[in-house]
Amino acid sequence: MSTPTIPLVVVVAVARNGVIGDGKSLLWRLPSDLRRFKAVTLGKPMIMGRKTFESIGKPLPGRETVILTRDQGFAPAGAHVVHSLEAALALARQRAIAMGASEIVLAGGGELYAALLDRADRIELTEVDLAPPGETRFPVLDPAQWREISREEGVRTPADEAAFRFVTFERRARSAPPVENNDSGA
Repeated sequence: MSTPTIPLVVVVAVARNGVIGDGKSLLWRLPSDLRRFKAVTLGKPMIMGRKTFESIGKPLPGRETVILTRDQGFAPAGAHVVHSLEAALALARQRAIAMGASEIVLAGGGELYAALLDRADRIELTEVDLAPPGETRFPVLDPAQWREISREEGVRTPADEAAFRFVTFERRARSAPPVENNDSGA
């Protein structure tokens, strides 16, 4: 019996200069993007690093959070904590099956995007029309690996600090095994 394929989907907001964070705080206020994030992630397991989780402050309702950290003592209530990439992928896959989720979401931060981009199947990217300073950047997408399949101009509300677009990319070819082939356990 073969195991079902569960796509890994990257969800990220990226400034014009490639910056996604400064390691301390959110760099922009875009409630419209937060609504999209909720719509894309609801009912799915999300993998994120400890710093990303701490910037959110708590597990998000309607999703299961798998936190990857080197900190052996980190154990927030309501979240799953793992200490390796393989354990994060395996646990997220188990949770997706248990939840009946069609995808696993990779929600940041920069180190995890860089480490797992080669295993992702799709990217839901918000282009933010700002160029803030910051050291954390999203990897440059290789056009040989990724193709844009949709682009939608965001409807900016008075609460949004910048204009934005929602862009979806899909993988052209796989350079690493899919998530389901990495069942080393959690």
